Amino acid sequence: MKKMISMIYKNNMFKLPLSFINLPTPININYLWNFGSILGMFLFIQIISGLFLSMHYCPNINLAFNSISIIMKDMNSGWLIRLIHMNGASMYFITMYLHIARNMFYYSFKLYKVWAIGILILFTSMATAFLGYVLPWGQMSFWGAMVITNLISAIPYIGQFTVEWVWGGFSINNDTLNRFYSFHFILPFIILLLVFIHLMILHITGSSNPLHSKINIYKINFHPYFTIKDLITIIMTFTLFMLINIQFPFMLGDPDNFKMANPMITPSHIKPEWYFLFAYSILRTIPNKLGGVIMLFISIFILYFIPLLNLNNLKNNKFYYINKFLYWWFINIFIMLTWLGSQMIEYPFTYLNLIFTLLYFFYMNFSFYFNNTWDFLLKKNY
Repeated sequence: MKKMISMIYKNNMFKLPLSFINLPTPININYLWNFGSILGMFLFIQIISGLFLSMHYCPNINLAFNSISIIMKDMNSGWLIRLIHMNGASMYFITMYLHIARNMFYYSFKLYKVWAIGILILFTSMATAFLGYVLPWGQMSFWGAMVITNLISAIPYIGQFTVEWVWGGFSINNDTLNRFYSFHFILPFIILLLVFIHLMILHITGSSNPLHSKINIYKINFHPYFTIKDLITIIMTFTLFMLINIQFPFMLGDPDNFKMANPMITPSHIKPEWYFLFAYSILRTIPNKLGGVIMLFISIFILYFIPLLNLNNLKNNKFYYINKFLYWWFINIFIMLTWLGSQMIEYPFTYLNLIFTLLYFFYMNFSFYFNNTWDFLLKKNY
């Protein structure tokens, strides 16, 4: 056995995977650092379950809805595979938002290259999820695609041409569904490549930790200590995930999506999946179409500029009491925007939308200046 292990360690083929396992890791990282491994689990689940579903799905506007019904009713364990894939997307985004929230609290974005690739993974995941949401060809799938793709028409001069190019015609049709299916199949493998790059850069720069200490004496091998720690949370999360699939399978779904897409009947309230609602809420705040689209993209792209705005001396929000309060205030703002995005466009939700959108951008742009003030006071007194 020892000889076999020695051979594995000496074999060049195993050098790369072993380098991840033996990565020097800060000894003080807590369970909040486990979201990355949980994300990896959900990405793997999505790719495998999606592969099985692709074998039985028909990307045709006349057959897509019925093919989903056949998967659910006639395919062996098809109902479970479809529910795993459907709810897996929600769990993936819950974990991703928690992962980003942890990075924002502990200022892990100071590892800028790792952060930048991570945000790119977020964008690609959002695109993949949107394309996948259209494929069941239910009422909300169709009208969600209509609303989101129509946002492109806000681009001056070339907007309408670009929308028709994306559609493959003058409206959403069979070509649109085929294109969305192809890209939905390809993008997860691009995400997988980005995750590999993300881990490679993390391997070079080293992992962050609550104190941002970089002293090697406070580091231990990733395996076996952190593999066991990650495995505990992976098993617990997977158990919860399967419980949701069996007991509350359609908890996060939309009732309108149980109806086949009908271009002649518009739902009374069109809304995207819950993980897009915060951005959708910001989009609806601005009365002008182009202005709304610009604010929508800024609300996500601003994540790239957070490390550039943060020029503080101390290394996380634990040491900045004002910003610690503002951080939890921001988490509540995000939750409120998500809830408001699911509401009708009427009083008082329109006013609340505006207020919470302003608060969202206030935190993103000005919260770090409170830290600079705190740094100045510390310098003055000590």
